[in-house]
Amino acid sequence: MKRLSLLVAAAACLAGARARAADLPSLWAERAKCTVAVEYVTETELERRPTIAYGTVVDSAGTIILPSAAIDLRISPRQMKDFKVYLPGDPEGSPAEYLGRDAYTGWHFVRAGPSVLGRLVPVTAFTGSAPGRELQLADEVWGVGLRNKDEDFMPYILQSHVALIQSLPQRTAIAQQEVAGPGLPVFDRDGRFVGLGASSFGQTFLEFSGAERGGSPVMLVNLEESSAFLVADEVLPFIGRIPKNVFGRPLAWLGAYGLEPMDREVAAFLKLESQSGAVVSEVLEGSPAEKAGMKARDIILGVDGKPLPRFRPDRVVVDYVERLIAARAPGDILALSVLRGPSRVELRATLEEEPRLVREADRTFFEKIGFTAREFVYGDAIARHSKASELSGVVAHLVKPNSPADIAGLRPDDWIREIDGAEIPGFAAAVATLAAIEKDSSRPETVFLVSRGSDTAVLRIKLR
Repeated sequence: MKRLSLLVAAAACLAGARARAADLPSLWAERAKCTVAVEYVTETELERRPTIAYGTVVDSAGTIILPSAAIDLRISPRQMKDFKVYLPGDPEGSPAEYLGRDAYTGWHFVRAGPSVLGRLVPVTAFTGSAPGRELQLADEVWGVGLRNKDEDFMPYILQSHVALIQSLPQRTAIAQQEVAGPGLPVFDRDGRFVGLGASSFGQTFLEFSGAERGGSPVMLVNLEESSAFLVADEVLPFIGRIPKNVFGRPLAWLGAYGLEPMDREVAAFLKLESQSGAVVSEVLEGSPAEKAGMKARDIILGVDGKPLPRFRPDRVVVDYVERLIAARAPGDILALSVLRGPSRVELRATLEEEPRLVREADRTFFEKIGFTAREFVYGDAIARHSKASELSGVVAHLVKPNSPADIAGLRPDDWIREIDGAEIPGFAAAVATLAAIEKDSSRPETVFLVSRGSDTAVLRIKLR
């Protein structure tokens, strides 16, 4: 009798598995409607370059999230034009709007236009009405991939099983093989949303030749598919973090610069093996961290009364602390427990709005000279170990090949301190001076004093 019961149970399980397998094509076809391809053009002084990324629809307003790597953070939002959304299998794109990047999640937010809203299904429609079972090792998972533009972004299915779940610092599942495109959704065998494809993980192989017995390691990275995905609990609570502008503001700022993980030997000596710590390399001038009394070489051990969790690998703690700050707003108070030498110190820092970023900096292209001048901002001063309170000069953002500036030796990221012997107090003054030089057809040359790393050079730019 017992054996018969086991056989009946096994048969029922097999029947259920077959039913799910039969349902999978219809589940996949419906869930592919929450995936899109997003195309935009980066417009520089020299070219228009199209880029394509894949994203997931997260609400009924047509809001789409793209992974952080979808857009180069060195690009100013002012340079990104002509956003379009493509539905899977549809060669015709429709206009879309870029909303900005959220510093906490790293996602870029895009909104589809009204013409396609009726054909999109938000991924939240597949979360289930009741709390689902927590994702476990060996669970069967599947996701959506999209082909390239010349194949009309045709969707296809990927399947795998969960091999590992860990905090990186977000809770991340790693499947046995690729399970979705980066930025595209992952589902369980019943079609419930369980995660979002992360950036692709590299796989290491050994390469052997016929002439050598040994082999050298080779790293292979699949850019179109990923075996890693953020679990749903790391996605769903944050889909409403839409920035207020394209630059992602407001942005909370502490000013503890160059965080490094606490060395394991140091942790053992201090009897801190059970937790992580973040070492502060530098405290930025005028920052909330400086005002709160933080010092270089302080070790951050806790935030808001809670010790930092223990992470593996150690470097994950840096991202964890930075995300804790990014989750706050300017004006919030951050309580920090730090180790300074043998003593523990409690600090309270009032977060401020982050200073103007490089991607927000004003830029002007000067055709005759052949370069783009960019506003010198706080981050430039930090990178060049200059006093942040004395922002002056401009930065060479782009140098046109074979232009007078290029021939004279000007390079991108050069800090232009003087023009024709006169100091440049700021961007507006530089633009006025350079515009006057461009209009003067009789001028034979202009002279730049530039800093490049620790070196200073005088460049004579021949204009005719």
